[in-house]
Amino acid sequence: MSTQAKFDRAVAIVQGLPKDGPVKPSQDEQLAFYKYYKQATIGDVNIQRPGLLDFAGKAKWDAWDSVKGTSKEAAQEAYVAKLLEVLERTDGDEAKKWIEELK
Repeated sequence: MSTQAKFDRAVAIVQGLPKDGPVKPSQDEQLAFYKYYKQATIGDVNIQRPGLLDFAGKAKWDAWDSVKGTSKEAAQEAYVAKLLEVLERTDGDEAKKWIEELK
């Protein structure tokens, strides 16, 4: 499977995770998914940093900015690797199935 295909599948998995399901990424992991997704699909951060009271927006911007200069393919690989890390600590047949799909 190509890097692009693995990335596309990983994005579909992450976006389809139920809030109360067995796979629960932490806030830091969610920010990692966000920054690698933005870097892979848009490139370097291209918007101004949000204002003082937009705490979530600033955290997202800072996370995205932290991977400035990362290539599209490297960001895609990091996204898939982060998902595999989350899935490998999760019990369940669905997580195992996804791990097999992404390796």
